[in-house]
Amino acid sequence: MAYSKTETVKLIECPRDAWQGLPKVLPAEVKADYLRMLIAAGFRHIDAVSFVSPKAVPQMADAERVLEFLEPAEGVEIIGIVVNEKGVERAIASQAVTTLGYPYSISPGFLRRNQNQSPEEAVEVLDQIGEAAYKAGLDFVVYISMAFGNPYGDVWDAEEVAAACDLLADTGIKQISLADTVGLAKPDEVRDVTETALSALPDDVELGLHLHARPEDSEAKIAAGFDAGCRRFDTAIGGLGGCPFAQDSLVGNVATESALEELQRLGAELDPLEPLDSLVKATRAIEEKFGPTRQ
Repeated sequence: MAYSKTETVKLIECPRDAWQGLPKVLPAEVKADYLRMLIAAGFRHIDAVSFVSPKAVPQMADAERVLEFLEPAEGVEIIGIVVNEKGVERAIASQAVTTLGYPYSISPGFLRRNQNQSPEEAVEVLDQIGEAAYKAGLDFVVYISMAFGNPYGDVWDAEEVAAACDLLADTGIKQISLADTVGLAKPDEVRDVTETALSALPDDVELGLHLHARPEDSEAKIAAGFDAGCRRFDTAIGGLGGCPFAQDSLVGNVATESALEELQRLGAELDPLEPLDSLVKATRAIEEKFGPTRQ
């Protein structure tokens, strides 16, 4: 397993995923202020924005403006999600994104719904993005969405996931993240899929987990991934966000504060962070002001 030699964990904070499903659009200044708070607290890897169709994701229509307000600090990784050539051009032109992120999937149903691509088209776009990232001197992370099953009836098993990881590694991808997009995975499945995927990858490929879960299941999923050898986790303060396909408002991102507590219990080595109280408070304020109206 690629990560059995170290206890050091890379934590990716994901405000982009936390915000994109909110029904009311946050002003660019609010997003930038929040991102500054994350950096001040010590977060060095941030999934901050996406460069996609504003009709599909209105919340991310102002990505360039957010990054212009932010003026990212030296040594901070800013991930920008892209799904096509136009998005890549926007991300590179921002001169603030350091890593391009692309949502690949073994689920044809998800690819069609999420980015209107067939599996063949997705591979072609992936190659184009990888080449553009290389030429621009940017890093590249590929997410395998629906890596733990899907609601569309598409064929799925752990070996399919491992085969996709092997395919990506063969194309030169060095960062892969398995996404439990609709929160289907049980802890045992997180462990099994992670172990199977790691067994298919060379040691120089970083495998991560982007898990969605109900709050009471989050720590068990983190523990399962860590025990399996994963040393990269995507989380979001307060557990905000999640996939709209989940059809369960409680299936959000794994809360960063819960993940930190569990990882510390497991003996993981983590970058030092300031107390998260102010960030948790700011997240709750955003959810109350820009989230769904409570009945």
